[in-house]
Amino acid sequence: MPPRARRFVATLAVVFFLAFWVWGAVTLHDHLPDAWWIDLIFFAVAGIGWGVPLIPLLRWAEREPEDKTRA
Repeated sequence: MPPRARRFVATLAVVFFLAFWVWGAVTLHDHLPDAWWIDLIFFAVAGIGWGVPLIPLLRWAEREPEDKTRA
Protein backbone atom coordinates (compact mmCIF):
# COMPACT_ATOMS: atom_id res chain seq x y z
CA MET A 1 0.00 0.00 0.00
CA PRO A 2 1.43 3.41 -0.87
CA PRO A 3 2.41 5.67 2.05
CA ARG A 4 -0.28 8.22 1.26
CA ALA A 5 -3.02 5.57 1.39
CA ARG A 6 -1.61 4.12 4.63
CA ARG A 7 -1.68 7.55 6.24
CA PHE A 8 -5.27 8.10 5.10
CA VAL A 9 -6.38 4.74 6.53
CA ALA A 10 -4.52 5.49 9.76
CA THR A 11 -6.16 8.91 10.01
CA LEU A 12 -9.62 7.40 9.70
CA ALA A 13 -8.75 4.71 12.24
CA VAL A 14 -7.48 7.31 14.73
CA VAL A 15 -10.64 9.41 14.39
CA PHE A 16 -12.93 6.41 14.93
CA PHE A 17 -10.78 5.08 17.78
CA LEU A 18 -10.79 8.44 19.57
CA ALA A 19 -14.56 8.75 19.20
CA PHE A 20 -14.94 5.29 20.75
CA TRP A 21 -12.36 6.09 23.45
CA VAL A 22 -14.15 9.29 24.50
CA TRP A 23 -17.53 7.54 24.51
CA GLY A 24 -16.10 4.73 26.64
CA ALA A 25 -14.40 7.12 29.07
CA VAL A 26 -17.55 9.17 29.59
CA THR A 27 -19.68 6.04 30.01
CA LEU A 28 -17.25 4.50 32.47
CA HIS A 29 -16.98 7.77 34.40
CA ASP A 30 -20.73 7.74 34.97
CA HIS A 31 -20.32 4.54 37.01
CA LEU A 32 -17.59 5.87 39.31
CA PRO A 33 -18.25 7.42 42.72
CA ASP A 34 -18.32 11.21 42.95
CA ALA A 35 -14.97 12.22 44.39
CA TRP A 36 -12.54 14.79 43.03
CA TRP A 37 -9.51 12.54 43.51
CA ILE A 38 -11.15 9.70 41.57
CA ASP A 39 -11.91 12.14 38.74
CA LEU A 40 -8.31 13.35 38.78
CA ILE A 41 -6.86 9.84 38.53
CA PHE A 42 -9.45 8.62 36.02
CA PHE A 43 -9.08 11.51 33.59
CA ALA A 44 -5.29 11.50 33.90
CA VAL A 45 -5.20 7.82 32.91
CA ALA A 46 -7.88 8.20 30.23
CA GLY A 47 -6.24 11.33 28.85
CA ILE A 48 -2.82 9.74 28.51
CA GLY A 49 -3.87 6.16 27.88
CA TRP A 50 -5.40 6.69 24.45
CA GLY A 51 -2.00 7.00 22.83
CA VAL A 52 -0.66 3.59 23.82
CA PRO A 53 -3.05 1.50 21.67
CA LEU A 54 -2.37 3.75 18.67
CA ILE A 55 1.42 3.31 18.64
CA PRO A 56 1.39 0.21 16.35
CA LEU A 57 -1.02 1.91 13.94
CA LEU A 58 1.10 5.04 13.70
CA ARG A 59 4.27 3.01 13.21
CA TRP A 60 2.56 1.11 10.39
CA ALA A 61 1.39 4.36 8.78
CA GLU A 62 4.89 5.86 8.82
CA ARG A 63 6.72 2.72 7.70
CA GLU A 64 8.86 2.97 4.59
CA PRO A 65 7.24 1.44 1.49
CA GLU A 66 8.45 -1.99 0.44
CA ASP A 67 10.78 -1.89 -2.54
CA LYS A 68 9.18 -4.22 -5.10
CA THR A 69 11.99 -3.78 -7.62
CA ARG A 70 14.41 -5.97 -5.64
CA ALA A 71 14.50 -9.66 -6.50
